[in-house]
Amino acid sequence: MVDLKAKPFNLNSEQISWVHNTLESLSEEEKIGQLFINLTVQRDKETLSKLVNEYHIGGVRWQGGTLEEVYEQNKYFQENSKVPVLIAANTEAGGNGAVSEGTLVASGAACGASKSDETVRDMAAVGAEEAKAVGCNWVFAPVCDVVSNWRNTIVNTRAFGNDPKLVAERSLVYMKENMKRGIACAAKHFPGDGSEERDQHLVMGCNDLSVEEWDESFGYVYKTLIDEGLASIMVGHICQPAYSKKFIPGIKDGEIKPATLSPELLQNLLRDQLGFNGLIVTDASHMVGLTASMSRKDYIPGVIAAGCDMILFFNDPKEDIGYVKEGLESGVISKERFEDALLRILGLKAILGLNELKFPGKEGLKTVGCDAHHELAAKAADESITLVKDTQGVLPVNPADKKKLRLYFIESAPVSMANGADKAKANLIKELEAAGFNVTAPKDYYEYEMEGPSPFNKFKVMSHESREKFKKNTDLVLFVINMKGYAQTNNVRLCYDASHSSQNPWFVGEVPTIAISLNYTNHLIDVPMMKTFINAYADSKEYLHALVEKIVGKSEFKGTANDLVWCGRWDTKL
Repeated sequence: MVDLKAKPFNLNSEQISWVHNTLESLSEEEKIGQLFINLTVQRDKETLSKLVNEYHIGGVRWQGGTLEEVYEQNKYFQENSKVPVLIAANTEAGGNGAVSEGTLVASGAACGASKSDETVRDMAAVGAEEAKAVGCNWVFAPVCDVVSNWRNTIVNTRAFGNDPKLVAERSLVYMKENMKRGIACAAKHFPGDGSEERDQHLVMGCNDLSVEEWDESFGYVYKTLIDEGLASIMVGHICQPAYSKKFIPGIKDGEIKPATLSPELLQNLLRDQLGFNGLIVTDASHMVGLTASMSRKDYIPGVIAAGCDMILFFNDPKEDIGYVKEGLESGVISKERFEDALLRILGLKAILGLNELKFPGKEGLKTVGCDAHHELAAKAADESITLVKDTQGVLPVNPADKKKLRLYFIESAPVSMANGADKAKANLIKELEAAGFNVTAPKDYYEYEMEGPSPFNKFKVMSHESREKFKKNTDLVLFVINMKGYAQTNNVRLCYDASHSSQNPWFVGEVPTIAISLNYTNHLIDVPMMKTFINAYADSKEYLHALVEKIVGKSEFKGTANDLVWCGRWDTKL
């Protein structure tokens, strides 16, 4: 059973009394509700009332909504819940992970590229302050995965890098900045993403490291955070066969389950070996890494029985609550395990002072997206943007000498053509023109389709001008990649807008070309012919401005790259 006096709870007698008195005051249905974190997308009073009065949710995360709508939603939850709720946000890169008006400061990859801990400290501080302004008390971060596989795009930009010591150091800085501001962290994604290329949204993840390799990487990171008082851990739908086989000799391959359903990983490894006493929350319960394991009727009570304390997201609230109730009645979830989970949930709420809740005043909303936070974002951009290579010696570029610039902007297919063109393209053009370039930016297939759908649009992006005319009208090419992907494919690679598109880099042999990634760090695998390559980490205005400043030599490149950028190839280094 949980020790509420021990780390990370460190509760005093008054707080412990509140935990036990609260637990005793709850009905069975109210207790079951505490296990669930709702994904809130509707904010009408009827929906919110049902969540707190019928389903008795223990926590909330949300999608969408304006700054004021999110504030009012969270205020409603806290003022109308019998037990104050845990309010979580994904502030992995700053306050933009809490609300759309929030400030993107730096991704994990940008923080890892920066030579200074100040970048992650600023990112964490801004994220915490902006999240707290809308009532958040819990963040699903840091991403303390160790990326050892260059093909992994799930945490490529979200993790701090491939060095366990660096990951532990930056994760610890992140955690302490949040703790200072009264926000608890849920480090993720135990037992660790980054060693394979598949996405647990689509398939069970598999951390295939040996026991010894795991201890030296993920084990080192988690132990560092646990020893410093990590309050909670998010468990991924990721198996760790080496440890499952260590703790269960003779276990068959077909019996290996994701960590969310594996007592040997949650109890033997995480609780006993690593000494974690805090709260365990699942990753999203609709992800295929979990759903493929068994029926929802079995895995909803199964994750609690295995050692998870909270479940991230309902499918159907009444049905999911019924599944837990059946699990309690059948003995799948023991009374001891149920009470242990509830004590940890209430214990975390006590850590955060929810026993004496005071919801933040509305005046705090002015901190969200404020000028001071955007200044920190600009500083982070300056510290992190990385020149991976420049073997042709084209940098810095003087716009007076190479004034005629051709911009090829390679983007992911938009979710909907109604969303319009990628705003980063227009913002980059403004920055380049302000720096003194004359910019020609051909439309891509998606832009033509937005103007008017036609089967002939693909042919428009296949046309080429004569090479001599091109060279006469072009001094420099910027080849900008802004690929994005989430829960749709297991590996995001560079994808042109059409087959035989004029975006294909035919121009590298004609004029000097600079390739830039605004997101993933592993695109050299698809464009090894590029002799100059920059990882810029984000497409926000601060990062685009800093990028152009560095291209023209007004600012030096300060970021560093690890060996994963070469993608295990010799030709990417040329």
